[in-house]
Amino acid sequence: MHTLLSDEVKRELETRGFSRRSFGRIAAMITAGASLPFYNEPALAQLSKISNAPPDAVMINANENPLGPCPEAREAVASMIPFGGRYRYSEADKVQELLSEQEGVRRDYVVIHPGSSGPLHQAVLAFTSPERPFVTGDPGYEAGQRAAVFAGAKVVRVPLMPEKNYAHDVKKMAAVPNAGLIYICNPNNPTGTVTPKSDIEWLVANKPEGSVVMIDEAYTHFSHEPFNTDLVAKDKDVIVLRTFSKIYGMAGLRAGASIARPDLQEKIRKFSQTMMPITGMAGASASLKVKDLVPKRRQIVAGAREDTFTFLDKHNFSFVKSVSNCFMVDVKRDPRQVITALQHEKVYIGRIWPSWPTHVRVTVGTAEEMAKFQAAFLKVMA
Repeated sequence: MHTLLSDEVKRELETRGFSRRSFGRIAAMITAGASLPFYNEPALAQLSKISNAPPDAVMINANENPLGPCPEAREAVASMIPFGGRYRYSEADKVQELLSEQEGVRRDYVVIHPGSSGPLHQAVLAFTSPERPFVTGDPGYEAGQRAAVFAGAKVVRVPLMPEKNYAHDVKKMAAVPNAGLIYICNPNNPTGTVTPKSDIEWLVANKPEGSVVMIDEAYTHFSHEPFNTDLVAKDKDVIVLRTFSKIYGMAGLRAGASIARPDLQEKIRKFSQTMMPITGMAGASASLKVKDLVPKRRQIVAGAREDTFTFLDKHNFSFVKSVSNCFMVDVKRDPRQVITALQHEKVYIGRIWPSWPTHVRVTVGTAEEMAKFQAAFLKVMA
């Protein structure tokens, strides 16, 4: 299979310390996509892929947005159905143009993807190796580190800082020798906590020479935190990831983007071969044009989230305050027991991170869904 890798790419991989035995796995990452064990959230998450949930179940396990696409996006998606036999490359071009205008970067700084998992994995291939580690927060979103392990690159996990509301420890991340790709999801998945922009700016200024900082902004829209495309506009060694899966409610439609200098994009592009779904592209363009969509949805999610936090405080449950659409709750026991018990109440919550063995992630659903979660959680924890 590694014959699919060009000779140029093979030579580059060898110079970075990858063995030829790794080439087959790397080629598989490029071509097999969602069939690989690390590649998408349902496959990644041991407890997120639910096949037999009853139709009235509360599904707050996979950081999905139950609001779904906005009305304008739904109409745009439906309008694409008659053109399903065409590639219509222009639909992705429209998303690229809109994003570049809104983010204040040149058009060639924006590359459109079907979601943000692809550019994350491609960046792992482009910038890490057995000698140049993938550096990530712990607990953190696992897809990048699983891709690194699969490809044969080194992984360094840096614990979040409890004394700073579980922000990333940027000083320890910057201290990793010869780091290849430093990954920060902000707000973080699974904790929903924030790393201040000043810390991110410090990291970019003080990282190891030649390393790249990847800032995953999948959840930034849920918070009032600033974005980081200004660092891209300043031509820093930064890649910003965006997705329409979260606040825009398009997880199943697949639309996303990487925003970075063209030379960084070109290194990522070597490991990419895919086609954009025209439905997702149409939905993304329509969503970007709805000016009040993000603030309205941010308010809806915050209302359900803060009501749940009030409930947890009232009953003295331990949890980590979040500004996102997910949070971590400490059940003080094996979380698998709680997960199973909640399923008997038709409530499905998220998964466990080994570094926090008594915590479990909960996605913020609608107000009605969170009310059902509260009632079930109180019963199960009694």
